[in-house]
Amino acid sequence: MGLTLFEKIWDSHLVGVREDGRELLYIDRHVVHDLHAPHAFKELARQNRQVRRKDLTVVVQDHTVATRSDIAIASENMQATQQACNDHEVVLIDHRGPQHGISHIISVEQGWAQPGKTLACPDSHASTVGALGCLAFGCGTTELVHILATQTMALVKPQQMRVLLTGHLRPGVNAKDVALHLIRTLGVTAGRGYAVEYSGPVIHDMDLEGRMTLCNMTIEWGGRTCLIAPDAKTVAWYEAQGLDISDDVLRCVIEQSGQLQSDPDARFDAEVTLDCSAVQPQITWGTDPSQTVNIHEEIPLPQNLDADQKMRLTQALDYMGLEAGQTLKGLPVQRVFIGSCTNARLSDLREAARVVQNRHVADNVVALVVPGSSKIKAQAEAEGIDRVFINAGFQWHSSGCSMCAGANGEVGLAGERCVATSNRNFENRQGRGVRTHLASPATAAASAIAGCIVDAENLKDLLA
Repeated sequence: MGLTLFEKIWDSHLVGVREDGRELLYIDRHVVHDLHAPHAFKELARQNRQVRRKDLTVVVQDHTVATRSDIAIASENMQATQQACNDHEVVLIDHRGPQHGISHIISVEQGWAQPGKTLACPDSHASTVGALGCLAFGCGTTELVHILATQTMALVKPQQMRVLLTGHLRPGVNAKDVALHLIRTLGVTAGRGYAVEYSGPVIHDMDLEGRMTLCNMTIEWGGRTCLIAPDAKTVAWYEAQGLDISDDVLRCVIEQSGQLQSDPDARFDAEVTLDCSAVQPQITWGTDPSQTVNIHEEIPLPQNLDADQKMRLTQALDYMGLEAGQTLKGLPVQRVFIGSCTNARLSDLREAARVVQNRHVADNVVALVVPGSSKIKAQAEAEGIDRVFINAGFQWHSSGCSMCAGANGEVGLAGERCVATSNRNFENRQGRGVRTHLASPATAAASAIAGCIVDAENLKDLLA
């Protein structure tokens, strides 16, 4: 019987099996961010242990960095992170430098994530880099200390699921819409305990940055990690970024076989097929990403749901200030956030800028754009994208997690309704009492201009 791509990468990195049954996996690259770094390095010092592979470890400041120019960039976490990196002689990506950005975005930009390799990061969205065929795992602080000291991670080997996305996307529908539709269809726990491999015509058509958006959202339906087999688009993306890619990867892609593809007779523990040809622009109405509708669709009625779903619906509607059967189109919004590790890449900013061009943010809306990295910010500015947004009344920020994390003072006001391109719409995620609606960059941009929830397709009609 053949092997899946996941099994091939896992087996080639297997160090051994612990007495508790967990398997030790060698980690090729370790990316640490500022929320966990101070605690992990402090615990490492308490145990009198050293960083085993300083050359494979890098620390990023993204969660607690203020991205607004009028806020002083300083926090206890940042200072503690800087001190820890100095003490342990570990590379720190300076928040003022050209390499700065959100960890999951610059892991790809800097070439730390590579096809066929492993990566660990103390963040649940580590699987973003699965879009390149890099096997990544999120970890907690205790696991983080173990990785720092041993360059291995103890894991229960997940089951495997293949998600086949069929059909072809309609114009105006993108990877974020696919991700939200998938989560809506499967639910927030469907992927629990699974390593997911995405494939099918939709994946074939999707560019690398779209694939990153899809992989980023895998944890939102419970997936432990995810992969997409590298192809010619992967190689082209690395070359366009000026990044090195190994001869082995090139050979595997050219041959469309070998170590970086699942074998034709590989067995998955579960398989899901989802036709995406009818998917429309999606937006969340509730407080988890599965509570999603088409923009023109009504919020579900309780009589169509089971007892648990009814309870969750009632709680979500209460927090969001909505009613069952209501449509979101035309619902007033007060804030729009375009950014995060989900949708702050150059293609996302271009998509939003096309909607915004020669228009202006509604008077009742505070709108901000936060590029995913300093490199993306510089590229956007070279193309004049920053001027498109600024002239339209958007705030143009430096890179960082910003309103997605809410750990940097960048939050909304209680009662505000915010359309965001981030990945989580939990209660109080973007500020106490803030009501978050997840959507694509195009929908977020259109909503900022209209002052209410609308998709880009219908914005012209609304403004006519």
